[in-house]
Amino acid sequence: MQLHTLKARTKRKVSKQVGRGGTRCKTSGRGTKGQNARAGRKKRPEIRDFIKRFPKLRGRGVSSFKSFQAKAVAVNVGALDKAYASGEKVTVATLLAKKVIPAKAGAQIVKILGSGELSKKLSFEGVLVSLSAKAKIEKAGGSIAK
Repeated sequence: MQLHTLKARTKRKVSKQVGRGGTRCKTSGRGTKGQNARAGRKKRPEIRDFIKRFPKLRGRGVSSFKSFQAKAVAVNVGALDKAYASGEKVTVATLLAKKVIPAKAGAQIVKILGSGELSKKLSFEGVLVSLSAKAKIEKAGGSIAK
């Protein structure tokens, strides 16, 4: 066996390109003139511009099922018993003034929960009330207005 007598087992698969579609003639497969014919031709994808224009329409990130509505600030009946005197009105403003809820929760929803005991007659306005808290408020002689 000599080197000049060796033959390949399989035929070469690379076919010769002919004419304008070839790699080394006239336009080298880049069509004609212009931006696309230049070296390093980088055309910005048009869809990217639209995506960047509407950032808020691109979904809601990791927590896509999270509610838009702000979570209610929970206040227990036991905390109200300590903070309020008998006959006082419980609103979001008075809860803020007595520092029962944090100042940043001022614009949020407040919900009264039934943990603890209530021995004073209080009237509630502009707050949400759970069923167990409602029972304790009515037992103590208080009232709930919408």
